[in-house]
Amino acid sequence: MKTFTIGKNDAGQRLDRFVGKAVPLLPESLLQKYIRIKRIKVNGRGTRRDTRLAAGDVLQLYINDEFFERPSEDNAYLRIATPRLEIVYEDANILLADKKPGVLCHSAGDWSWDTLIANIQAYLRQKGEWDPRAEAAFAPALCNRIDRNTGGIVIAAKNAEALRILNEKIRAREIEKYYLCAVHGRPRPAEGRLEGYLFKDAVKNQVYVKRTGQPGAKTAVTEYRTLCVRGALSLVECRLLTGRTHQIRAQMADAGWPLLGDGKYGRERVNRAYGEKGQALYSYKLAFAFPTDAGVLNYLRGRVFTVERVPFAEQYFPGYQIQ
Repeated sequence: MKTFTIGKNDAGQRLDRFVGKAVPLLPESLLQKYIRIKRIKVNGRGTRRDTRLAAGDVLQLYINDEFFERPSEDNAYLRIATPRLEIVYEDANILLADKKPGVLCHSAGDWSWDTLIANIQAYLRQKGEWDPRAEAAFAPALCNRIDRNTGGIVIAAKNAEALRILNEKIRAREIEKYYLCAVHGRPRPAEGRLEGYLFKDAVKNQVYVKRTGQPGAKTAVTEYRTLCVRGALSLVECRLLTGRTHQIRAQMADAGWPLLGDGKYGRERVNRAYGEKGQALYSYKLAFAFPTDAGVLNYLRGRVFTVERVPFAEQYFPGYQIQ
């Protein structure tokens, strides 16, 4: 239990608003619940959330100490009372989440708390599968990331052994990633391989396709195949053989088939006509190839996981069935 004595500068505030500032990690829904069940009291008594505080009032807060910690990305899960997750697959070692466009995997520079990893950690904590106070160092972690405006499958490891193995498999390219994208035009040939070098301008956060190697440029290889054509748009599957920043977006644009909605590499005038402001790109399928030993994760060898829906595919290519 913690107590606060209201000073003259805080007098006149509503009870719920004062507590929200004093305990920034406490979710709004839990704050309101604690007022209702009298775990938050004023001068020893329960009261309403809209009570105006007066100088000299004493607040008793029967709230766990963890909610009084300084807010950071590491404890952002405390802010989440009801995790928002779409789970593709889950077992004792891993969780595959379908991240929606617009959701951050991790906090941005301005510290955003409602991230994918925070929702996963909140979910596992509330299930009783992870106790942050009992763990010396480990916290559930993401093994791969997807850009904010790209959707798709993200892998989370529930324990240190799974995290170690998955990181090794990703580095060894033993986990295959397949993307769906909607592009302007019709790829010619209908399927093929895009190879080149990508040079990243860190200041602009933009990459450039180069035909020959040069200092700072990295090889980039993408296999693609056209799945469906509707009017001026084509639905294309891309398989990454390398994993470079903005690889699909930059290479498809360089080939003459920029992604619908891509404001960085696409065609702004055409995107406006469709009303799209985010790239039509989705990491829709994941295959655990595992040609080498995977230890406790050997049971995943050969498994393939696919999301149920890709919104832009449904909108622009009606009737196409995700496989």
